[in-house]
Amino acid sequence: MVSRRENNAQRIAALDERAEALGLKPGLGIADARAMHPDVEIVDAQPQADRRLLESLADWCDRYTPLVALDGSDGLFLDITGCAHLFGNEKRMLDDILSRLFHQGFDARAGLGASPGIAWAAARFLSPAIVPPGEEGETLAPLPLAALRIAPAVRAGLESVGLKTAGAIMAAPRAPLARRFGAALLTRLDQALDRAEEAITPRLPVPPLSVERHLAEPVVLADDIERLVGLLAASLRAELERRGEGAHVLQLALFRVDGAMQRLAVGAARPLRDPALIERLFRERLAAFEDRLDAGCGFELVRLSVLKAAPFALEQTDLAGASTAAGEDLALFTDRVRARLGETALLRPVLVESHRPERAAAFVAAEMPEGRDGRARPDNSAPDPAGTVDMADRPIRLFRHPEPVDVVAAEVPEGPPLRFRWRRAVHRVARAEGPERIAAEWWRDPQDMPTRDYFRVEDDDGRRYWLFRQGFYGAAETMPRWFVHGVFA
Repeated sequence: MVSRRENNAQRIAALDERAEALGLKPGLGIADARAMHPDVEIVDAQPQADRRLLESLADWCDRYTPLVALDGSDGLFLDITGCAHLFGNEKRMLDDILSRLFHQGFDARAGLGASPGIAWAAARFLSPAIVPPGEEGETLAPLPLAALRIAPAVRAGLESVGLKTAGAIMAAPRAPLARRFGAALLTRLDQALDRAEEAITPRLPVPPLSVERHLAEPVVLADDIERLVGLLAASLRAELERRGEGAHVLQLALFRVDGAMQRLAVGAARPLRDPALIERLFRERLAAFEDRLDAGCGFELVRLSVLKAAPFALEQTDLAGASTAAGEDLALFTDRVRARLGETALLRPVLVESHRPERAAAFVAAEMPEGRDGRARPDNSAPDPAGTVDMADRPIRLFRHPEPVDVVAAEVPEGPPLRFRWRRAVHRVARAEGPERIAAEWWRDPQDMPTRDYFRVEDDDGRRYWLFRQGFYGAAETMPRWFVHGVFA
């Protein structure tokens, strides 16, 4: 048995068939269960571990349909519309699921129906069962109220007035039921009878395009996986050409014989169609995962999916058939490095909408946006964060954190310093420009954040610095502080 803490008491959360045969039920106190059967074995519940196991099972079920949703803490919804014929029919598909789960050590219950409600009821109370369309009412009638997925308080209220089965609810007048027990009761009933729509939200987005191959003999070696990637990419090419698109992000799903699965994804700076280039990218990715790619007894199913596609710009070629597009080698180099070392291996700075200097730029994964001519172009989509500020007024090197300086003297209280000491060296200011006042961003900074006055100063040796005074003289009890925020060339 599995126990969990509820209302300051340890109660049974789950139990196996042997414990059920002893008359124990979920919700019973652990003290009462030990009093009845002192020899029962009890373990503590581990919700996080159970969640990880359920998510791994959801990944495994992706071999049957990409539309897999979690149902509470112990169930899964699979939308197999248009998928059953790939396994022969619905019965063969259901038998295959249960057989594979049994050999993995799971005691699974399954039901199949035209609506999530009737499939849930069939799995929980009639497993294994397939409910043909139109027979939902007949199947549901003898089942207890729990088959309708209604709240325990509502179920207790219905049982108190003699309504103990789903058939009794179907036979009762709807209006009095809605007035006394709420409209949610009738909604659950209609969903089970396939009279009302019930949406299932997949836990993962559905790829717009994917191809897969079931293997008669499982593969273990990375070289075999690479060759399969090339074959699958060749199958994708025709559909990508028909759509006029190329793959920007691809994912390789590897399903092991024992039920585990692994996903590997690669991104491309330019949309890809060439199977050789796709195979080359995954070769780098597999090399990076060499120590973590556990083939076990082998992979029996390999699937290649396009997670993100983009319009494919045709390239001009010369008479020899070679491409003349600029930046192709650089794009391929970028893709290979990112596939081998990760998305953050190559970064590029971009402007950010903020007038605070330390927030006005950020590093993002290096990509090569393309223009209409297929040539790489800089990303100018972000506006100038400083508005009309000339970027030449900003230092070439900006410190991540401003460094404090000691101002030895100042010509006027609100003017630039005459001398300042920074990193144990005293600098005499020969020239200065400013101030440039930069206030705090009221929508993200604290209300008491002081204003900054920036100065571009040059010392006697010709070195130029970007200094700012934080606060005003005489405006507060504390004296303003000076910082150096960057250095010019």
